[in-house]
Amino acid sequence: MMLYFALSPLAVVGGGALLLMMVEALSRRSNGLAMGTTMVFAAGLALSAGVWLYGVEDIPGLEALAPWIVIDRFTLFFDGLLCLAGMLASLLAGGYLPEHKMNRGEFYSLLLFATFGGMMLAASTDALTLFLGLETLSIGAYAMTAFRRTSARSAEGALKYFLLGSFAAAILLYGFALLYGATGHTDLAGIGGAIKSGTKYPVMTVMALVLIIVGLAFKVSAVPFHMWTPDAYEGAPTPATTFMAVAVKAGAFAMMLRVLLTCFGDAKFMSWSSGWPPALATIAVMTMTVANLIAGRQESVKRMLAYSSIAHAGYILVGVVGTMRSGSQASASVLFYLLTYTVSTAGAFGALILCGRRGAESVSYEDLAGIGRRHPAAALPFALFLISLAGIPPTAGFFGKWFIFRSAMDGGLYWLTIIAFINSVIGAYYYLRVLVYMYMREPAAGAPIAVPMKSGYVNAALLISAILVIVLGLTPGSSLDVAVKAAGVFGG
Repeated sequence: MMLYFALSPLAVVGGGALLLMMVEALSRRSNGLAMGTTMVFAAGLALSAGVWLYGVEDIPGLEALAPWIVIDRFTLFFDGLLCLAGMLASLLAGGYLPEHKMNRGEFYSLLLFATFGGMMLAASTDALTLFLGLETLSIGAYAMTAFRRTSARSAEGALKYFLLGSFAAAILLYGFALLYGATGHTDLAGIGGAIKSGTKYPVMTVMALVLIIVGLAFKVSAVPFHMWTPDAYEGAPTPATTFMAVAVKAGAFAMMLRVLLTCFGDAKFMSWSSGWPPALATIAVMTMTVANLIAGRQESVKRMLAYSSIAHAGYILVGVVGTMRSGSQASASVLFYLLTYTVSTAGAFGALILCGRRGAESVSYEDLAGIGRRHPAAALPFALFLISLAGIPPTAGFFGKWFIFRSAMDGGLYWLTIIAFINSVIGAYYYLRVLVYMYMREPAAGAPIAVPMKSGYVNAALLISAILVIVLGLTPGSSLDVAVKAAGVFGG
């Protein structure tokens, strides 16, 4: 019975997805599906917190799940985070889809199935279950990207995402196949133990590491594997973009931490001279720099936020590199950053949705000109989330970056911290540019003017995100303690 309790977050989300799919198929109306989906995610979040508070270490029988999945505090942290991201995305969809005449019920089933894949990804400790979780997450994201059926831009973004994602998945799978050939194991702990004791095929192991890093870099949309991201984010309905920006990225980083720290966590592969940290550090620098420079040149706010999400992947990679020397402290900073990034980014996309109704949408900077004076209630939450993404105190985003930078400095990575800080300053430019247009510019004569929409669903998502941004900014210590306990499963 207690084993079922430990698995309850996965069971609720997976079962909810099946139930809502049946309801959608048998019902002619889709009006209540957004609320139903939100309640499923809220139940998953509550159960994740319940298992955490009970003490997952005290639950007998968890070894029966080995070596396929593990229910530990790291898994529960991401279960809660992914359910929170899914809940915010479903609330945004509840307002956006009816407003834009796309209220088809399959969106919510896709959202639940994709979240289930992300939760499975965070719990997987075997290459086989990991790949199943990854594909479940990815296929749902592909379908949601193409959800705007009449839009050529949506179809183009989905096709790019699908083709490049398929190649990346094949590369990742081939890397694990090489690891199996070199170690004789598919479970991550067995692979790590064989590598630590000295495999007979070191060249094959290094080749596998390279392929796995490439596959993982694509999934977190890191440069130079980011080409799909702007088109997919821009073409997808904004709630789907929100989900991809927060939940898909969170699941991908959960997989990255689990794989790198379990399979390649020995001193040889975590060293600066012969391991993966210098490769990830190089990718982090390219990701932050390229994304920030391109984001500053965008005229579409949604496309700017897409490049912003790429830049944030670079900051998170700084924390992953910091695990080389700072251990669980750096891992905890990554988890805390993902939490602050999730609520800030979901709020920013939600505010963008709120600022424009159908036929009078907010797409470009010019569309937002003067909205802070005409509609201050719509502009204020947008300003809050942009300030958080820029890392300005006392918001959640500031402490997310602070903990990442501190863990990198504690590991002696001063040069990487300096580059990340400079990029953070550059990134503040395009966030503050939105504020300038909202509060200090007026629309040109004859220019289209965005008109805010009215939706209780969107307002609820913004309220939840705003409360979390403020609470995490004012009292970051308790949330960081949770992240530290979750990262403690890797030791160090």
